[in-house]
Amino acid sequence: MKSPTRNRSRTTGMPTLAEVASLAGVSAITASRALRGVATVNPELAERVREAAQQLGYVVNPAARTLASAHSSSVVVLIPSLSNQLFIETLDAIHAVMRPRGIEVLIGDYHYCREEEERLIRNYLPYRPMGMLLTGFDRTEGARHLLNASRMPCVHMMELSTAPGISCVGFSQEAAGEAAAQHLLQSNRRRLAYIAAQLDPRVMQRAEGFRRALQAAGVYDPALELLHPLPSSIGLGGQLFQELMQRHPDVDGIFFCNDDLAQGALFEAQRAGLAVPEQVALVGFNDLPASAHTVPRLTSIHTPRAEVGSKAAALLLSLLDGQPGASRVDLGFELRVRESS
Repeated sequence: MKSPTRNRSRTTGMPTLAEVASLAGVSAITASRALRGVATVNPELAERVREAAQQLGYVVNPAARTLASAHSSSVVVLIPSLSNQLFIETLDAIHAVMRPRGIEVLIGDYHYCREEEERLIRNYLPYRPMGMLLTGFDRTEGARHLLNASRMPCVHMMELSTAPGISCVGFSQEAAGEAAAQHLLQSNRRRLAYIAAQLDPRVMQRAEGFRRALQAAGVYDPALELLHPLPSSIGLGGQLFQELMQRHPDVDGIFFCNDDLAQGALFEAQRAGLAVPEQVALVGFNDLPASAHTVPRLTSIHTPRAEVGSKAAALLLSLLDGQPGASRVDLGFELRVRESS
């Protein structure tokens, strides 16, 4: 390896990419590709570049890279919650697809707030990301205008649309709600309730599917919908279950908008001495790992959150490569029947 030169940045005094390339004995382009993890770079050269960068204390300057190339080597992923396990699984899958291409994933958490999502979009656009992965379709008009004006490739996750020009990967939330209702109806349950929290658009779409199936069966009772705006949690699930059963002790089946609430209800039923599923059947949503190990094991609708991430990332890459594939990818869902129903 060559002796390092001292071609420091005049602005920051930090080592430059040119200095790393010189020390490693490669071109600046090769050094850049190696540091981005591009798989086509010769492994030996890539290792020399990494050693040179480490020796010099070089840190990639994303702003300089963006200015030099008129776009960045990053994509933006906007999700409504970093505390929700399903989105963590989705993000892991996105990283696994993007990393081999040397693409950096920038994550924005907008806490289920449309205005916060618009602010994140406005803040990220100056970095000239290659594309965006967005959650669902519910956003402000300002956010829509920003995305349309940017003409940036975007893929929507978790929901489906048949609108022209929209790329999306997900499943039907309404169909999932209907499937939960049909399962309970087929188990001869007739006093059926829906308990939900957070109340984002996907939660309400599940409610609509559940409601539609009950109406078709002639057993829908609007008093058995318990909708709470607070964030979902196991504790809230127990609280809402207790409230529902005190008001309507004849309820014999409940669909929860997610497994956190359903698990909390299961624990509360045990404390109250209510037999599950003999007195009341419980069905969750998302099929979180713990649901297969509760007592009794929780029936839940399994959602393909990791596959949503990998398929959405692959679809965005195909758009970036100018080779668009299917613009609407329906991954479906699976009702996993266990002991709670």
